Amino acid sequence: MGSKSSVFDMIGPVMIGPSSSHTAGVVRIARAAIRVLGGSPDSAVITFYNSFARTYEGHGSDKAILGGLMDFKTDDPHIKEAFEIIKEKGIQYSFKSIGNASVYHPNTIKLILTKGTKTVEVIGESLGGGLINIAEVDGFNANFTAQSHTLIIKAQDVAGAIAFISNIIAQEKSNIATMSVSRKGKNDLACHVIEMDSGIRATTIDYLKTIPWIQDLIYIPDIDL
Repeated sequence: MGSKSSVFDMIGPVMIGPSSSHTAGVVRIARAAIRVLGGSPDSAVITFYNSFARTYEGHGSDKAILGGLMDFKTDDPHIKEAFEIIKEKGIQYSFKSIGNASVYHPNTIKLILTKGTKTVEVIGESLGGGLINIAEVDGFNANFTAQSHTLIIKAQDVAGAIAFISNIIAQEKSNIATMSVSRKGKNDLACHVIEMDSGIRATTIDYLKTIPWIQDLIYIPDIDL
């Protein structure tokens, strides 16, 4: 896929476009999504919704999302060369656009990312000023900002699970800022999303992964660190 003209061809090394919703926020959505996946993808299907669907090319959101998928930070000057660099890396991608999707925030992106045998679906919202909300992960409500240390735990819906996880975090002396639990039905798989003020040790993460009723655990430090 060839290079396209955008706002990034007219600016310097700091990524400042006509709107940070279309630039910095988009990069952060992608950087959060690849941490859910566990690294940059082999392939990506990128869907822009609503206002993004109409403006993603002209405002540079296409380059921003590709740069984020390669883990470029928001001020990385290589973002304006994202089309060329991602081709060199062999990452396959496609863009889709859907306008007038009333169920979604005006600036919404859905990413379906594949790495090896793993595929994840992440829906992110760019809120303005570079702020984001990761609204969904694999069909579960998530609603985290990626500005805090975040745990995403998919677990069997067992009694005492919330108390157990909270106690482990308390032993790390990490304060829970927000915690939400989403499930698709009673006694079905539950997704715990926990934002913390500080990080937790790798040994604690490894321990949680050994718990039989925990099926998957993703730890995302502050993406801007």
